[in-house]
Amino acid sequence: MKRLLVIAGSDSGGGAGIQADIKTAAAFGLYTMTAITAVSAQNTTGLSALKLMPAGLVAAQIRACRDDIGIDAIKIGMLGSASIIRAVAREIAVLDVPIVLDPVLVSSSGQRLLAENAIATLKTLLLPLASLVTPNLPETCALLGQHPRGLKGRVAAARQLIALGAEAALIKGGHSHERILRDVLVWPGGSLCVQGARLTSRHTHGTGCTYATAIACGLAQGLELPAAVGQARSYLQGAIRTAPGLGHGHGPLNHAFVPTPRTPRRRGTA
Repeated sequence: MKRLLVIAGSDSGGGAGIQADIKTAAAFGLYTMTAITAVSAQNTTGLSALKLMPAGLVAAQIRACRDDIGIDAIKIGMLGSASIIRAVAREIAVLDVPIVLDPVLVSSSGQRLLAENAIATLKTLLLPLASLVTPNLPETCALLGQHPRGLKGRVAAARQLIALGAEAALIKGGHSHERILRDVLVWPGGSLCVQGARLTSRHTHGTGCTYATAIACGLAQGLELPAAVGQARSYLQGAIRTAPGLGHGHGPLNHAFVPTPRTPRRRGTA
C-alpha cells in the first residue's frame, strides 16, 4: 500500500482540507498520514473561526510519520504562516518523493488563509521543493503579480513558476468564465491543455484540495505526471457530478466516487 503524507488544515465540515484529502486518498487505495497546520470551524456556507498550529508541532507531526511509517508522496495544502512554511520546508527537504504543492491562499468564502507577507517565503522555500504546483487563477495572480489571460498566458505563467523552482506547474482554469474549462500543465517533457465542459453545480467545496491530492495519489502509484493529472481530473469531475447534495452553500463532493485507474508507466516515458 502506497503512503501519502498530507500537510494541510482541517475542515470541520469535511468538504475540504485534511478531511477531503483523506477521503480522496482512500478512494485511490492509499494509506494517508497527516500533519495538521490549522483547525477551522467551517461548513458549506463559510469559515467562522481558524486557529493555526505551532510550527514546531507541525514539524513534529511530519517527523513522526516520516521516521516510522515512511512516505511515497506528499501533498501540501493550507499552511497559514511563514513560520509553518519554514518548518515544513526543513522537514521535507531531505525526502526524495513527489511533492504536490497546492498554494491555498484564500478560502472559497473569501477569507485569507495565508498571510500576505508569507507568500514570498512560500515562493523561496517551497516552490523549489515542489514536483508540481497547482494554483488556480487568483492564486497564480498572487504568486506572480499578474493575471494570466488565455491559454498562452497560462502557459507563460506556468513557465514562470517553473523558473522560480517548481519542477512542473498546473494552472487551473476553474475561476475563469469560459464555457470550456481548461487546465494547463507544463512540465520538463512538454505542455498539455486538459479541457472539458464546465459542470454547473453548487457542490464545488474542496475541489482544489481534492484535485491536488488525487494527482499526488497517481504519482505515488507510479503514474507519469500527465497521466496522474488526467486521472485526477476524471475523478474530480465524477465526484462533482455525483455530489451528495449536502449543506446550504457550496456543498461537498462525492469523495467515494470510484476513480478509473490508469496503467503506471516507467519514468521518462510520455
